[in-house]
Amino acid sequence: MRIARFDDNRVGIVREDGIHDVTSALDGLPAHRYPFPAHDALIANLQVLKSAKASRVVPLAKARLLSPVANPGKIMAAPVNYTKHLEEALADKGIHHGNLVSEIHKAGIFLKATSAVVGAGEGVRLVHLDRRNDHEVELAIVIGKKGRNIQPGDAAGYVAGYCIGLDMTIRGSEDRSFRKSPDSYCVLGPWLVTADEVPDPGSLQISITVNGEPRQNANTRDLILGVGALIAWASSFYTLHPGDVLLTGTPQGVGPVRPGDVMLASLERVGEMRVAVSAA
Repeated sequence: MRIARFDDNRVGIVREDGIHDVTSALDGLPAHRYPFPAHDALIANLQVLKSAKASRVVPLAKARLLSPVANPGKIMAAPVNYTKHLEEALADKGIHHGNLVSEIHKAGIFLKATSAVVGAGEGVRLVHLDRRNDHEVELAIVIGKKGRNIQPGDAAGYVAGYCIGLDMTIRGSEDRSFRKSPDSYCVLGPWLVTADEVPDPGSLQISITVNGEPRQNANTRDLILGVGALIAWASSFYTLHPGDVLLTGTPQGVGPVRPGDVMLASLERVGEMRVAVSAA
């Protein structure tokens, strides 16, 4: 399935003729009272959508796409997880800004604020325009069930699905998490493609253009740590919950964007999303 969240928190199944609105299926989700669970209720219960009846079909061109995950408990991100990106980060002072750039085994996984999450239709709103703001396109993993100390060979069973992630970044000397967590600096979309439709996440073409200019173009086979290894490593530090998001790292070709730019990000077997850039 391709599961979209759109317009005024509607939920739909994406098909060739548009988004089939199945919002009524949310009535089948378990009821919760305070304190609310540390997971996304829909991602934990995707089975409610399998037999859902559509109330209408919305053309994709008329839908405002939101993040397919409404309530991620945490957003984990893998830095410098492509060798060529590590090389460009070390070579370009505009990227490293005097910071020590370590390969992923030394750098570890970092966290982005959940308040940074937006969907493709909401766009990126840049802050600190006096500094360089870069795009970083990534394969995003959405966790489907609770797990801790997961073995790499078992990791696929903990994945709900995949989407495109844009790990927007302000360049500077501060901590990574600080510079990557302003509002709208984590774009997820255009929808969630369930894991059964992506049999090999380790062999997906991924790319981004800015105003039609090619910037990043690579394949997930070039990841230093692949999907299974990343899930295993993350789960050795954190308990993973449904709706948690793991950004797998960006390839070479990162570059600046400015208000008025339009990014077009593409991921094989998932789709593409158009994201407008504006000033906050």
